[in-house]
Amino acid sequence: MPQATRPPITADEKTIKTLLAAHACPVPFHEIRTRFLGSIASPGLSVSPFEVMKRLWGGELPEFESLDAVNELIGALINGLWNSLTRHQKRSEPFRLMRTSVPETRAGVAELALIRRQELDGFIEGLFGGADELDLPEKASSALDTLGEVRAMIVGVHQVASDPSKPAELADITTTMKHVRELTRIAESELNRIVLDCTRARRQLMGSVGTARPTRH
Repeated sequence: MPQATRPPITADEKTIKTLLAAHACPVPFHEIRTRFLGSIASPGLSVSPFEVMKRLWGGELPEFESLDAVNELIGALINGLWNSLTRHQKRSEPFRLMRTSVPETRAGVAELALIRRQELDGFIEGLFGGADELDLPEKASSALDTLGEVRAMIVGVHQVASDPSKPAELADITTTMKHVRELTRIAESELNRIVLDCTRARRQLMGSVGTARPTRH
């Protein structure tokens, strides 16, 4: 008989956002998603989801009123969000940045650009895990360079859109919004390239460690 497939792990976005607000988390939900994804993809073999979660509050979890409250937050962020993001290590399950509805105005462009910048910053922070340098496989390294270029363009868009002294006709706003959406697609492609290449390299490393024979003296 064929084995029953397990339903995919899902994360309740509304519940998580409510918990983050209740515990005054300084990192927005969309950035947490990419920070977790970067940590999952990181070449390091000893990444701890719990330690990554603590870093959302600067390294120490907030105070809790009860053990149930602790378990609720851990359940939502690790059992829910973190575990749901691990599926993006497969080519058939590409990661997507947050889709959000913003008005086609100067403020809307600024808001979308800020979200995208925070998402990219979160991914890079999760990938590096506090390290100054990272030994990435070739494809991932190239994709990271492209991601840096995309981030620089998004930062530029945010700066201009946030400056009321800069002229902004409706046609210009519409064109800029299209550019940000195109940059979003490029960023997603490079993010997934990094995740897949790092996952492949990590599995190869684990396989070589597992098959290595002890040396006799």
